[in-house]
Amino acid sequence: MTKLDIISDPICPWCYIGKAHLDRALEAAPEHNFDIEWHPFQLNPDMPAGGMDRRLYLETKFGGKQQAVRAYAPVAEHAQSAGLEIAFDKIKTTPNTSNAHRLIHWAGIEGCQTPVVAGLFRAYFKLGLDIGDPAVLAQVGERSGMDGALVSKLLSSVADSGVVAEKEAAGRQMGITSVPTFIVAGQHVVQGAQSPDLWQRVITELAEIQAAEIQAAENPSNAAG
Repeated sequence: MTKLDIISDPICPWCYIGKAHLDRALEAAPEHNFDIEWHPFQLNPDMPAGGMDRRLYLETKFGGKQQAVRAYAPVAEHAQSAGLEIAFDKIKTTPNTSNAHRLIHWAGIEGCQTPVVAGLFRAYFKLGLDIGDPAVLAQVGERSGMDGALVSKLLSSVADSGVVAEKEAAGRQMGITSVPTFIVAGQHVVQGAQSPDLWQRVITELAEIQAAEIQAAENPSNAAG
């Protein structure tokens, strides 16, 4: 298996788009051998625990309504080309995502990280739900096969908050400043919402390398000569 580490934030629209592009490539190459693991990154680490009004957040971040509209125009365009629906009119709150990242961490332990990440993207971008709300997070976890009651109990505590914070800090120390960031086989960094074509080339190249390695292992004399 080839490890594919993905650093993202579930409120990042480019992460949502990037996942859609990757999914399309993986669907076209079902023989791929990626072992995917998701890692935390908060776009707004100083966001209040209860989040904030989305319109206020955007206008503050981009310096006004018109600037915010211009900043998000490419997002809407790329989402549409990726076949994604983003219901901006439904999103009322920009949440603090620390608890969402804890949920993703627990999902990794239970082997359902990618479904939970997909569920978070759907909840936020399609349904406009507040994914900082523990009840919403428990529901997302439950729909992905987790124990919703247990998730609620864990979210009411500080369980694994330090672990998740350490993981994010480790990523920032590695030089990660934006998401999505993909790390292939622990060494090749791919940043941004790359196209399905790029991922298909990566999958093909990895398959060729692995086939050559298998052939060399089976015929050591040829490799030596």
